[in-house]
Amino acid sequence: MLVVASSGIASLLVLGGRIAHSRFKILIDLHDESTCNITQQMKVAELVRKADLIIWDEAPMMHRRAFEAVDRTLRDLMQLDDAHATEKIFGGKIVVLGGDFCQILHVVPKGGREDIVGASLPRSHLWQHVIILRVHINMRVMATNSKEQRKFAKWC
Repeated sequence: MLVVASSGIASLLVLGGRIAHSRFKILIDLHDESTCNITQQMKVAELVRKADLIIWDEAPMMHRRAFEAVDRTLRDLMQLDDAHATEKIFGGKIVVLGGDFCQILHVVPKGGREDIVGASLPRSHLWQHVIILRVHINMRVMATNSKEQRKFAKWC
């Protein structure tokens, strides 16, 4: 399992977590045909190929092109193990994207609402393959003895 996050703070909250840019070697300046800076011979490529699951926290903070670059890269890397990997989303890897679209979206410098929405994950061609699961009960807060925390969790 690989655990990544879109921000450094979120990556610190998970044991073994890394920033997505670091783990997948995502380029800073992305365009519609970008791939990650990983080759088949790199150790990180072997790590990615061995992973059964990728968990990506704070996903709404990333530009859609970052996910598309990771998708193209994983399709390429997984070809060694699966001849049909190029036809599968994320090369056939299970990717769990976590985050709340109501909290924060990707920052587009000098961009307006249209630019920000256009950079969001739901505007990606990958979005049609996403299955949305919603968390209805905050188990961590509900396990506490604090009535105030439980009341706040219900309010959120």
